[in-house]
Amino acid sequence: MCDSTHASVPDAARTAPRPAPGTATDPITLAPVDEIRITVLMDNTYDALLVGDSRTGRAGFGPATVPAGQFVSGRTSVGLLAEHGFSALVTVRRAERDTTLLFDAGLSPDGMVDNARRLGVDLTALQGVVLSHGHFDHAGGLSGLAAELGSGRMPMVVHPAVWTPRRVMTPQNVFEMPTLSKKSLDAEGFEVIERRHPSLLVDGSVLITGEVDRTTGFEHGMPVSHQAWRDEHWRHDPLVIDDQALVVHLRGQGLVVLTGCGHAGAVNIVRHARRLTGVGTVHALLGGLHLSGPAFEPVIGPTVAALTALAPKLLAPGHCTGWRAQHTLAAALPEAWVPSSSGTTHHLVAA
Repeated sequence: MCDSTHASVPDAARTAPRPAPGTATDPITLAPVDEIRITVLMDNTYDALLVGDSRTGRAGFGPATVPAGQFVSGRTSVGLLAEHGFSALVTVRRAERDTTLLFDAGLSPDGMVDNARRLGVDLTALQGVVLSHGHFDHAGGLSGLAAELGSGRMPMVVHPAVWTPRRVMTPQNVFEMPTLSKKSLDAEGFEVIERRHPSLLVDGSVLITGEVDRTTGFEHGMPVSHQAWRDEHWRHDPLVIDDQALVVHLRGQGLVVLTGCGHAGAVNIVRHARRLTGVGTVHALLGGLHLSGPAFEPVIGPTVAALTALAPKLLAPGHCTGWRAQHTLAAALPEAWVPSSSGTTHHLVAA
């Protein structure tokens, strides 16, 4: 699942971001990797009966057992937790060296950590954390992770706007989202690194996009109910400007793009990744695509058309993608689409 050795100080230093040379018109050199393993530690669903294949492994019943007196053995097999949140473990291999990062941490303080334990994942072997954005359903598990890591310092890459207070205001109620605290994260052992622009991690083989260019005519972002506290006022926050994705170039195959919620728009994100790297082929797109609910369902059609034209070999939408979009994507790209579930591992290798 991941390297069994604890991350060393030099390993952590290697994971820290540095400014990526180039702009959207001057491609960044993203070093190709030989292998990528992406394990979904938390998603909105868990299905123990999903069947895997050569590139997608599934966690059925039995990755762990717990005491249960009603059974002859005194124990029972348990599956994994699911919640409205997202977290993924990303391991990249170049030659004989593996590096493992955590991308987002799920909703609850202990959900992602519990799933990692049940899967036999050693979170102390992590060499860095990346937050896709500041929404609480992607950062809630950081306290559980901090307890797991102990007293060591863990580098964490974020966009500077992750600290923005946000709320959802509807005629029925107002929901104020939990807001991340930089001071608290620092006290818990995270070495917070703020980057607005693209960053290269892991010896130049993992790209964090930073702010995503909004170039499509149909991905308009969040509805007016989504607000942010800026300049002493609550204002409509359509962009969620801190939204960023993780991108890897799989040698001979193309780009692998991992999103948290995809608030910047799935097509905007893929376009941005292609433009930044100069790599035209998209091999895989995974993670939340935020196409759920009445505000986003009109975007499903053009999004599916654009993704169909890109023809990825693997499409594994999860979290906030929504059932209508999932059905449409499955019908449009039946060979590429696979259902997401907590515990799924996507194993992709170079050509």
